[in-house]
Amino acid sequence: MRLKDKRVFITGAGGAIGRATALKCAAEGAAVIAADIDAAAVEATLAALRQAGAPAAAVTGDLSVSAACAGMFDEGAAAFGGIDALFNNAGVCLPGDDGPVETPEEVWHRTLAANLTSVFLACKHGLPHLLRARRGVIVNNASIVALVGSAYPQIAYTAAKGGVLAMTRELAVMYARRGLRSVAICPGPVATPLVQSFLAEPGAWEKRRPYLPMGRLGQPEEIANLVAFLASDEASYINGSAYPIDGGLTAAYVIDDAQTPVEF
Repeated sequence: MRLKDKRVFITGAGGAIGRATALKCAAEGAAVIAADIDAAAVEATLAALRQAGAPAAAVTGDLSVSAACAGMFDEGAAAFGGIDALFNNAGVCLPGDDGPVETPEEVWHRTLAANLTSVFLACKHGLPHLLRARRGVIVNNASIVALVGSAYPQIAYTAAKGGVLAMTRELAVMYARRGLRSVAICPGPVATPLVQSFLAEPGAWEKRRPYLPMGRLGQPEEIANLVAFLASDEASYINGSAYPIDGGLTAAYVIDDAQTPVEF
């Protein structure tokens, strides 16, 4: 079990990727601290973890508010005597996020608060605990939009995720000699309720499907597998890297969309 004796703090743990990652980390031997702003959602994750026989705790609050965020980390660390790994996964994708002209300023500010400020504050209040672990790791959930542009924009989301990726690199360099690694994952479209509701809008899926070499969305469990590896000591020399996990989307130039994708 690659995460035996590790204590993993997961934000956005009430969502699809967060819950899948919590269960994967638990299966790999970790004690899991599940964090979310949605009390009912994180309690459901906690129940699933306990049903699996995993040591687990849940904390609730708004990560974009400094005092609340600090309290969540103190409470989470107290549950198991510290934190070894942090998965910054919480985030939103709001209606109205479009190009700069079309996007309301309120949507811009809310998106950056939830997707970027929350990561900054989680690092601010999580780092003291992680540094005490001496072999700590931060895994940040960025996005392929931090790597490539799109003609179908979500300008606030893109800016926030670009900031997450830049922050990841800065942290990697700042803290490497203190035993802390910082890495980012850059998922493509994943089959979560958030993405599926977005793709349910007229034309949204049809516009994007031809650019997916594998012809399908990723699954939350596929993201969880990568996070568990990066949080483990098996990834001990990986620092400052960004990992696309997108079915080949960012590698693609021309797609033969006439081919039927293989089911597997």
